[in-house]
This record gives sequence, structure tokens and C-alpha cells, in this order.
Amino acid sequence: MSLADSPSPLFKSRRRKIAPFVLPGHPGAAADADGLEAYARDKAGFYSQYRLGFGELAEGEWAAAGLDAPDMDALRSYRIERVRQQLRQRDLAGILLYDPLNLRYATDATNMQLWCTHNAVRYAFIATDGPVILWDFHHCEHLSGHSNVVDEVRHGIPWFYFEAGPRLEEFAQKWAAELADAIKTSGGANHRIAVDRINPEGLHFLSLQGVSTVNGEEVMEQARSIKSPEEIKAMRRSVEACEAAMGVMETQLRSGMSENDLWAILHAENVRRGGEWIETRLLSSGPRTNPWFQESSARIIETGDIVAFDTDLIGPYGYCCDISRTWLAGDGKASNEQRDLYTLAVDQIETNMAMLGPGLSFRDLSQQGRSLPADCLPNRYSVLFHGVGLCDEYPTVPYPDDWDHSGHDGELQPGMVVCVESYVGRHGGHEGVKLEDQVLITKNGYEQLSTYPLDQRLSGRAG
Repeated sequence: MSLADSPSPLFKSRRRKIAPFVLPGHPGAAADADGLEAYARDKAGFYSQYRLGFGELAEGEWAAAGLDAPDMDALRSYRIERVRQQLRQRDLAGILLYDPLNLRYATDATNMQLWCTHNAVRYAFIATDGPVILWDFHHCEHLSGHSNVVDEVRHGIPWFYFEAGPRLEEFAQKWAAELADAIKTSGGANHRIAVDRINPEGLHFLSLQGVSTVNGEEVMEQARSIKSPEEIKAMRRSVEACEAAMGVMETQLRSGMSENDLWAILHAENVRRGGEWIETRLLSSGPRTNPWFQESSARIIETGDIVAFDTDLIGPYGYCCDISRTWLAGDGKASNEQRDLYTLAVDQIETNMAMLGPGLSFRDLSQQGRSLPADCLPNRYSVLFHGVGLCDEYPTVPYPDDWDHSGHDGELQPGMVVCVESYVGRHGGHEGVKLEDQVLITKNGYEQLSTYPLDQRLSGRAG
């Protein structure tokens, strides 16, 4: 929609200079504060990224792939109800959220997501039987206007040291008093809440207000673990965007370019399609692929190198696409060792994926899953499987060698999405292979969501 097509007279005057404190459509009339506030919010809502959409590139690719758009109102309503179900099960009055991904899940309102991971400036209280109140950054109340589940937006009280300095305790007391009032108003006699992340001063001052707290990580991880059909629609679109970006990467992969040159393509193509960020920078080539977890560097990719990467990509709608591929650089043939490593990784991924289905326990996944040869086991990845949604999420399933010190049991349920992981590199070896696919657990088994093709030169398969 263009400005000329706007239903509101407030947006008719794009090319006309507007005098300060004069509302468009009311020439010469001084606007009061409420009028200016309403105008600013309407304008921000009109230009919101949620209204503008993802652009022709992404929308065209999704249409070609036959991927329907999710019903975002239904998606948000499902997610907030998932949170409240967990709160009711634990007899909690509500939950206080600071983690930007938990805030995204509960409210679908975002603001400087990465910055807010280390600056505790945004928070929300989700009452079990009451309103969703979002406290946002300075003058950012307009950023949640699209969300049908946010009932009220307030200006947050920042009491972390960067903002508060030596007045930290003063601000924290004000914050606790306001929050306690909201809790007691909605929770009645129940003043017990969950909290996902907080500095110790916050817990202290909430307790002085008569509010008791429990760890909220379990609440949110359990809520997020089962995806609705609308969430899966959003995730399908994120995976499609990610794999399109990977296609550009593979097409542009050349000997003589740096790892950073190649990695930058994934970032750029993700953003072009409405994606948001990438959580890691795991791309390496040649000798830097063994051991794993080397971050992308200025190393020049050489002909005959294998190039391995893990997307860890937060795409459109905020949903993660976490898949890994390994490619052969240049036009030559893979070595026998490269093909052997690749074959081991493919076999592990395919065998372990075939196990998946509802009701299977995490312990059985760990104990019965395909492991690695003895000379590759010391270099094993940290897990065989892990959940994924807005990011890597509960659960994790470690190798049987790691079960006693890091395993926990549970079972796969329909609506869970898990990633099947493999890293194969010999202990002290030259190179290693990373593969990973994203899989939906269904009522009758599983559906592989990521379908980016394998490198046929490394797999040794015809094609």
C-alpha cells in the first residue's frame, strides 16, 4: 500500500513540509500532547515492519514453494496460552520475562533483540489470569501495536548499572514496587511468580514487596517446546529463506575468497528476506574444520578444501533455521578421506533421523542412536539431537558417553521440532565434516523440514 492509498488522512502529506507541533490535516492548528502521541503511534503503525511485510523476494520464493502465510493472531494467542498453561500447572500468579526470546515468544514484540540480551531494559509480566503488560525502552511504546496479546505498554524502569549507575538500588526499588502492584492486582492472594532472568537486587526488592519467585526457565522452555500449526508455517518459511540464502552462498563459493566473504553472503541474503540475525559464526575451511567450532576468519579458501558451516540463523518471523552443510571448494574431486568422513556423517544423520517419532524417550535416542568410530569419538559434537524454535531450545540429547553427566530423560511429542546433528573429524585429523537437519515430530513419525541437497562430490553418489 502506498501513502496515497492510506485510509488515514494523517498519511496524505508525504512531500509537504509539516510545521512542528501541527498535525497534518489540521493546518495551523496547534496539537495537544495527546493528539501528537496518537499521530506518532498511527504513523509508526503504518510504517511498521509487520505491516510492510517481508518484500517481493521472500514473498515470491514462498509463493513458488507453495508456503502459506501463518495466521499471526492465532500464533500469538496459542503461544500466550502455552505460557499460561505452564503457570497454572505450577500455581503461579504469572511470569516476569527479560530474555528477549521469551519476550518475543510471549508478546511477538521485538526491540533491539541483541542489544537487549546484555541490557535489561525490556520486560513483561504475563498474568496467569490477567493482562499482559510490556515495559519497553524509552519512547518505544509504538513497537507492539501489531500484537493482539499485549494489553498494556508502559515505559520501563532500567535499573542495570549502565543506565542507573550509583542510583541502581533506588531505581530497583521503584521497579519492584510497580511490578508488585501489577502482580497483586491480577493475582489476588497469590503473589508467587516465575522469573526467567534477573539480577539479585531484583529478587531482593521483590521479596520486600511480598512477592516470592521461582525459576522461570522451565516454564518457558516447556511452553515453547510444542509448536502450533501456525508456528510450523512460519518455520517453513524461515527454512525456505535460509536455504535460498545457502543457495546463493554455494553458487558464489570460489577458491581465493575468504571464509568471511562467504559467511557474509548468508547474513546478507537472510536480511534481504526479512531474517533477523545469526547466533554464531561457525564457518571454517580446510584445516580449520578440525576440530570444530572455529569461527569464520580471513583465511583464504583453497581449491580442494572442504568448507563446513552451521547456519544458526534467526530468519523471518523470528524462527530459527539451524542446519549444517559441508561443501567441496573448487571443481576438483574429493579425496578418499573427505568422502569417508562425509559418508560417516551422512550415515549418522540418516540413521538417527529414521529413529524419530512421538513417544520415543530421550534416553533411548541417546543409547540407540548411531555413534561414531573410536578415532572420531573424541571430537564428537556436544549432542546428537536438540530442540529448535525461536532459537536452539529444550530438549538436548547427548551421546551415550555423556549421558551420565549431562543427560535428562523425557520423550518426543508431536509438534516438537528437533535438529539431528553430526560432526565427524578424526582425533588429530586434518579436516572434519558438519551436517545437521531440522525435523518436525508428527503424530505418526517425523517430517524433514530442511531439504538442502548434499554435496554429491563428497557423498560419492551419482547425480
